[in-house]
Amino acid sequence: MKIVIADDHAIVRSGFAMILNFQDDIEVIGTAADGREAYSLVAKHGRIF
Repeated sequence: MKIVIADDHAIVRSGFAMILNFQDDIEVIGTAADGREAYSLVAKHGRIF
């Protein structure tokens, strides 16, 4: 499963990404500081959860 992590705190984004990257079935394809960034990542990479 591909996911984007969106949060306005960089420490939260990096913490979640670090934890989730240890999961074999999850791929963090990017992080975003706001909804606009998240939308751009989803538009670029297609279907993401």
